[in-house]
Amino acid sequence: MDIHEQIELQSCPYCGGAGLLEEENGWRWYAMCLDCGAETASIEYRTPEERTEAAQTAARLWNIGKVLRPGVGD
Repeated sequence: MDIHEQIELQSCPYCGGAGLLEEENGWRWYAMCLDCGAETASIEYRTPEERTEAAQTAARLWNIGKVLRPGVGD
């Protein structure tokens, strides 16, 4: 089963927009808002086992509201 099917993201804690779990270049996961650009910290991984755990950690951070909101000019 695909990681995206296993993990549910809540709405953005800032604007209520849709959240997206994003993997970058096969080494990190983060969650971000498609509307305002808020995002979690990047969670890095090195092995296939760590990959799933990193995705779950990024989703957990998003769902509890531990996100950064970009400022003007970012």
